[in-house]
Amino acid sequence: MNSVHLIGNLATDVELRDVTDGKKVASFLLAVDRGSRDGGADFVWITAWDRQAELCDEYLAKGNRVAVDGRLKSRTWEQDGRRRDAVEVVARRVEFLGGPARERDGAEVMPFEAATA
Repeated sequence: MNSVHLIGNLATDVELRDVTDGKKVASFLLAVDRGSRDGGADFVWITAWDRQAELCDEYLAKGNRVAVDGRLKSRTWEQDGRRRDAVEVVARRVEFLGGPARERDGAEVMPFEAATA
């Protein structure tokens, strides 16, 4: 079973991109506390697709707290003659848990307290 459940804070703003056939993909880096005595966090790339990607772009900003349910996906590619590998989480659901307000086009926008797509 490939299932991931994470709660953390956005370490980057959401980047929304258009891909083939009118699909949209959003990506952001999530900082997840380790919960150990020495502290620290693990950083995980999250991707969301289509309407969920648009909602993440519209309502989330660096620092916001979210819960993500999804699956792991590994990728391999060549860059500068070297093989590169990465593991990311493809979100099935992103729940906005609140966080600091963000300003958009001169108006303050508060994220949903528990909005999902």
